[in-house]
Amino acid sequence: MLLSYKNTNISYTDTGKGTAVVLLHGFLENQTMWNAFVPELAKRNRVITIDLLGHGQTGCIGYIHTMEDMADAVHAVLHELRIRKVILAGHSMGGYVALNFAELYPDMVKGIVLQNSTARADSEERKTIRDRSIKAVKRDHASYVRIAIANLFNNDRREELSADIENLRTEALKTPLQGIIAAQEGMKVRKDQEVILHFAPYPILLVLGQKDQSLPYNNHVDQIEGTSVKLVTYPDGHMSHIENRDALLEEITGFVKQC
Repeated sequence: MLLSYKNTNISYTDTGKGTAVVLLHGFLENQTMWNAFVPELAKRNRVITIDLLGHGQTGCIGYIHTMEDMADAVHAVLHELRIRKVILAGHSMGGYVALNFAELYPDMVKGIVLQNSTARADSEERKTIRDRSIKAVKRDHASYVRIAIANLFNNDRREELSADIENLRTEALKTPLQGIIAAQEGMKVRKDQEVILHFAPYPILLVLGQKDQSLPYNNHVDQIEGTSVKLVTYPDGHMSHIENRDALLEEITGFVKQC
């Protein structure tokens, strides 16, 4: 389905009935990343997937897509569907969008899953890496995407997951240059939102990978100290929905029931 929004279209799906669960993809992904999850979750819930700004079939609205911009686009879809309360599950950048949605529309949130994501802002080192990435993708879009995707996985399992990695590359290469740049710029300027982890009146689930090169485990696990956030740790990389698909689906299903 398509929603007209700020002179472009937002692509989304709406499947099933019950508690509304919004699945938000990560950088270089699109809503197809959730294809293995939607059928099971939709048995008892209303599942909405959305192509975020500049990704999939959703167009760009500017040079920078802030996480607030993306959260507003998610809100536009929910407004169109007349949904008032949601559980948000976001992978990586999708988690940043979920946290911004929670800040902008707190009364609409029943729970949040942060999958291979963080409430922390970019470090100065991370911002520098994003600037380098923007230069690299401008030089050679295809090479940048191929390298970026490979680095998201546990090195020890790349051969085993080669078909999944190739499928992900195929989808990632559909992401337009401007969509990639706008998202990188938006992630670079996002603010720290650890306060949500400490004071949210709803449950939060944090999923981390011990061999995640994008979000090193030891740099992010301590953000939930002193909170009631539930932590789930997997032994692999940044792509728990692929590397640990069945276990993650079970965790999200259980979390949704809890909410």
